[in-house]
Amino acid sequence: MNNSFAEDIVKKALKRGCDAAEVFIRSSRGISVEAKDGKVEAMEVSQDIGIALKVIRNQRLGFAFTTIHDEVGKTINAAIDSAKWTAMDEYIDIPGQMPAGEVLIFDEQIKNLDEATVIKNALMLEESALAFDKRVKKVRKAEVGAAVTSTTIANSKGVNAGYESTNYSVHVTTLASDENGDNQMGWDFAGSRRMIDVDIKFVGKTASKRAVEVLGARKISAVKAPVILCPSVAVGFLDILSSSLSAEAVQKQRSFLAGKAGQTIISTLVDIIDDGTMKWGLGTKPVDDEGVPVTNKTVISKGVLNSYFYNTYTAKKAGVKSTGNAVRGGHKSLPGIGVTNFYIRPDESQKSEVRSQKSEVKRTKNNQLIKSLPKGILILNTMGLHTANPISGDFSVGISGLWIENGETVYPIKEAVISGNILELFKKVEGIGCDLEFYGNVGSPSLLIGDMDISA
Repeated sequence: MNNSFAEDIVKKALKRGCDAAEVFIRSSRGISVEAKDGKVEAMEVSQDIGIALKVIRNQRLGFAFTTIHDEVGKTINAAIDSAKWTAMDEYIDIPGQMPAGEVLIFDEQIKNLDEATVIKNALMLEESALAFDKRVKKVRKAEVGAAVTSTTIANSKGVNAGYESTNYSVHVTTLASDENGDNQMGWDFAGSRRMIDVDIKFVGKTASKRAVEVLGARKISAVKAPVILCPSVAVGFLDILSSSLSAEAVQKQRSFLAGKAGQTIISTLVDIIDDGTMKWGLGTKPVDDEGVPVTNKTVISKGVLNSYFYNTYTAKKAGVKSTGNAVRGGHKSLPGIGVTNFYIRPDESQKSEVRSQKSEVKRTKNNQLIKSLPKGILILNTMGLHTANPISGDFSVGISGLWIENGETVYPIKEAVISGNILELFKKVEGIGCDLEFYGNVGSPSLLIGDMDISA
C-alpha cells in the first residue's frame, strides 16, 4: 500500500509545478524491556510512521514531513512553500531507477515475538551477568529490544523501492566489586537482523568478564610501549575515521582526508570495507535512503584510500556516481551520508582463533597479538573518545586495560592517557586479530598499534 501511496504523493507534487519529487516513508513497531533485580524495570511498546517529501522547483529545494496520512496535502503545500526560501543550487537532484539485489534482512522469528518472550530474555540477560562471578554485585541495565520496520522510497525519476527489515539487540552494563572496595563497570552489546545470531547468555558473561578483569587496577608510570585495541575500542576509533570519509565533509573542507584519494593514508596491513549487502547486518538493506542500490566496496585497500562516501547531491557535485551511502536520521531530516556495515577486515590466517558469539568467553592471554608482545597494554576501555576532533583527527583519551609482559596479561591498569592523531594511529597498525566483532553496524578485530606515548 505504501508504494502506491508514495507514488500518488509524487504525482500530486508534480501537478503543483515541482520539477522533481521524492517521498520517503518509514513505519515501525517495536518493543524493549529492561530488567533489574529479577523484575521488569521498564517496558516500552512503540508504533510509529513518518512521511517525508523532498521537492525541487527552479533548482530550489523544498522539504516537509508529517506523521499523519490525512495531512499529506498540507505537507505538499509546506514543501513547495519552503522551496521559495532556499537558495538556487545546481547540484540538487534525485537519483534515477537502478536494479537492486536481494538481501537477507527480515526474520519471521522477530516478527512473531511476543511480550512474554522479550521479558524472559531480558531477565535471562541479567541472570547470566550475575551468575558469571560472585564479585558481580549489580546489573545496572539489562535491555532487550526488537523491531520490525517498513521503508518505502519513491521519486519522479522512476524509483519505487520498498522493503521490510527486522532487528534484535541486547545491551547490558554490570558493576563488580572486590574486598578492597574497588568498583569497576563492564558492558557488552550484540545486535543483528536475525534473532538466532544474538547469544544472550554470552553477552551477559562478557559484560561481567569486562568488569571483573579490571578489578584492582593500578596506576602506571609514563611509558612508551605498543598497545592492543580490543574490538570495542578499535570500533570507537574506526567510527571517527568513517566520518572523515563523507564526501560532504570533504567538500566542506571538514575532513582530514580531503585531497587524499588514491594515496596510502594508513598501514598497508589494513583493508576497510563498507558492505551494505552483508547477510543479516544491522546496516544491510537493498537500497540507501534515496533509493540507490547499496554495494560491497573496499574503501581502503592495503592502506590506500580508494573512494569517499557519496549521496546523490555530493556525487553530482564531484562528477561521480552515488556510492549508495545516503542515510537519514529519520523522516524529519534530509539524507546525509553514512556507512552501511563498516569494518576492518580480520586476519583470516588465524581462523581457528575466531571468537564465536556462541563460544565460551576466552581468556585474553590466548590472543595471538598479546603473545607477540614482550610488554605493552591491552586497552579495554577509553574515556573521552567522543571529544576527538573530527576535522583534524586529534584525540586525547583516558584508557584502562591490562598490562602485558612476556606475552601474557599480568595486572589491570587505570588512569593512563594516550594522545595522538587518528591517521597516525592507523598508520602504526602492526598486527590485526581474527576476532572481528560488530557493535551496531561498525566492526573491527583487535589491532596491534606500534609504540605509543602513554602518560599517567
